[in-house]
Amino acid sequence: MTAFSELMKTRYGIEVSDTQEELLLKDLHAIMEVNKVMNLTRITSEEEGMVLHLEDSLTGLPYVNDAPQGLYGDLGTGGGFPGIPLCIMTGRQTMLVDSVKKKVRALEGVASDLGLQEQITGYDGRIEDLALEKKGAFSILTARALSSLPSLMELACPLLRKHGRLVCYKAQPSEEELSMASDIEGLLSMKKIAHDSFELSDGSQRCIIVYEKIDKPHVRLPRRVGLAQKSPLVRPQK
Repeated sequence: MTAFSELMKTRYGIEVSDTQEELLLKDLHAIMEVNKVMNLTRITSEEEGMVLHLEDSLTGLPYVNDAPQGLYGDLGTGGGFPGIPLCIMTGRQTMLVDSVKKKVRALEGVASDLGLQEQITGYDGRIEDLALEKKGAFSILTARALSSLPSLMELACPLLRKHGRLVCYKAQPSEEELSMASDIEGLLSMKKIAHDSFELSDGSQRCIIVYEKIDKPHVRLPRRVGLAQKSPLVRPQK
């Protein structure tokens, strides 16, 4: 057992096979190589990448495994984290979503190099536009350091099937952000089912918050591009 697989097993209860670890490391190295000519990540050392990309990405695995079977999407995927690692670990059909076309093309190239071209596709557009094309198509979505919780809930809602789940990777959201998210759960018919806080092995504070779509939303979605961030939904006044 390598140091990484032992860490994931003892700290998080996650089993990483030799084959999976080989692919995870190949992914990290490929992304760091692409990063030399394209800004995919601010992390430039393997040591940091092992913690802040691979370890961090895999902390969401149990929540992804708990979701219904079906299509997985990583919103605002950036350098492909957690999307590619979670694809490696779950074998799910995966869509990497980012509005920057050259990033998506680069990630598709990395997926091909890993032999995952049949499992991973890219979408180089806005999340709101994807929701018009693939309404209710996803069983599980992830978002890491992408936007506020209310915005993420709104963006994810029309993409998710009933009982589909949104897994949000956050640092430490404020009480205000948590309260605003709670206020619109009923409006979106999304229910918070998990909120777990922990430390990564380098001491970084993290939490994972999971929402389940339990019914159709009570507001027409998606709204116009950008409104989820610029003008977040609020609980209707009685």
